[in-house]
Amino acid sequence: MANIKDVAMAAGVSTATVSRVLANHVSIKPETRARVLDAIAKLNYRPNLIARSLRAQKSAKIGLVVSDIRNPFFTAIGRAVEDAAYAQGYSVLMCNTDENPDKEELYLNVLHDENVAGVIFSPTQQFGASFHNYHSKIPMVIIDRYLETDKADLVLLDNASAAHELTTHLIQNGFRRIAGLFGDASATGRDRHQGFLQALREHGLQDAGVHFVSPRIQPGYEAALALLEQKNRPDAIFTSNSLLTAGAFKALRAKQVAVPSEVALVGFDETTWGQLVDPPITVMAQPTGEIGKIATELLFQRIQEPHRPSTKVILKGELMQAASSLKPK
Repeated sequence: MANIKDVAMAAGVSTATVSRVLANHVSIKPETRARVLDAIAKLNYRPNLIARSLRAQKSAKIGLVVSDIRNPFFTAIGRAVEDAAYAQGYSVLMCNTDENPDKEELYLNVLHDENVAGVIFSPTQQFGASFHNYHSKIPMVIIDRYLETDKADLVLLDNASAAHELTTHLIQNGFRRIAGLFGDASATGRDRHQGFLQALREHGLQDAGVHFVSPRIQPGYEAALALLEQKNRPDAIFTSNSLLTAGAFKALRAKQVAVPSEVALVGFDETTWGQLVDPPITVMAQPTGEIGKIATELLFQRIQEPHRPSTKVILKGELMQAASSLKPK
């Protein structure tokens, strides 16, 4: 197996220059970098990440802490983070909190003990109170949930605007009695509720029922059943995440309600199942690949420059219209 000395000899440079190329150091001339990378490829050289970690006093690992790995949104982000981290020679440790502050604390401490280089993190509502215990210990990038801080970078969706656009889409397609199912686990659900209400107010409408529930399939199913059993049943249901959408769709099927001729359905996050069912589901797709890539890039910047000013990136969703929200002519 080739070592760094073999690469240096093949490229006609010092081992220090090879190390700087591997670290993506800006001082390396393009022609030198190309020569070293060519030697690495020809020799099939794999850097010793453990040795590099020991020298740098930090591991070649980062943590990814999410609230529910079953949520396709976090699964897609996890893939994007892993791709971006792997390209930089890092591996990813994933932790699932179930919105439980105790599990959250446990995993953050485990990652700290593992000496990870940094953490990409979707925090619980309670985390703000204990953030000061961690920000000086572990470089962090917060995703999906807003946190009032200037000590960490944030990558978020413009939730209120996205929900406003999705609700407006329903109204423009002739639906007037619009109900909503919103996650109660974070500010994300509240922000989407605000955008939902704003769109209704702008058109002189009131909601046809709102439930804040745990953002999972079964609570979504139960809340949607309650909406469908109302005396004045809604003609459309808005859901604030993909698991609630799945629960609502299950309820509509159980009640044998025709979608969208009797009740329309829209939700957040593009999923495989949502395009395979009949009718396909209209969603507000989040740029999960972009969220994961940007979050990883910001984390590596934070690792290199721990005291740089924080960055907040607000991204836009994309409305993906399908048959579930289009009234038959």
